[in-house]
Amino acid sequence: MEGPDVSVDHEPETNGTDSERRTKVIVVMPARQAAETLEATFAEIPQDAVDEVILVDDSSTDATVDLARSLKVDVVWHPHQVGYGGNQKTCYLEALQRGADVVVMLHPDGQYEPGLIPSMIKPIADGEADLVMGSRLLVPGWALDAGMPRWKFVANRFLTTIQNRIMGTHLSEAHTGYRAYSRELLLTVPFLRNSLDFVFDAELLYQASHMGFRIEEVPARCRYFDEMSSVGFNTGVVYGLKTLWAGFRLVLHRNRILPSRKYVK
Repeated sequence: MEGPDVSVDHEPETNGTDSERRTKVIVVMPARQAAETLEATFAEIPQDAVDEVILVDDSSTDATVDLARSLKVDVVWHPHQVGYGGNQKTCYLEALQRGADVVVMLHPDGQYEPGLIPSMIKPIADGEADLVMGSRLLVPGWALDAGMPRWKFVANRFLTTIQNRIMGTHLSEAHTGYRAYSRELLLTVPFLRNSLDFVFDAELLYQASHMGFRIEEVPARCRYFDEMSSVGFNTGVVYGLKTLWAGFRLVLHRNRILPSRKYVK
């Protein structure tokens, strides 16, 4: 399902010359029922590396919003649930409207280490990458040692291999939820046309690759525990099939068999 196209100004208001303007980094947290893990995750964010933290709440019924506000986090609240992909659309639009040069998506469930944010930012700030992905599989053994279910590990490897073939990339993991994007990428890639569910991430990766943006990976340790959000087996199967279909649609578009607006600027 596609959302409406919304215009975002390409250049935020700035003070001083371009040479005086530092990279503005905004962390976005797509949240749903995150009250048990939000505070600990927020506490680990290196505040000296980021300018703003925005939490977009997807109609949680727990204390996520109240807790975020008590932590002085900027909150955008959805009165109706729109899904993981729909939440990210709001995240990126809000960050762009606030003039972000780099947008880091950090899940508030504590699975990914916030201390890695400076390493995620650096390749983009240095002009070496447009998308940086925190890979749980880049260092052999890290994911399984941290508790990643073996079926997820195998499925991740399988899907990533196919996606690499489609995109012409050599990623160790295509399914991490820990990502940093450049402003230029988010202004160019039509992410508002993407799915509202979990396949949003795969579609955005396909789009970035298809449009020639530079993708890098950094090793990311992950943590698995009872309170973190996680995709179950049945949902994972559906996600895998949708990811493969999205890749097939890119192939059809690229070969001019069945064009898709998702891959047109």
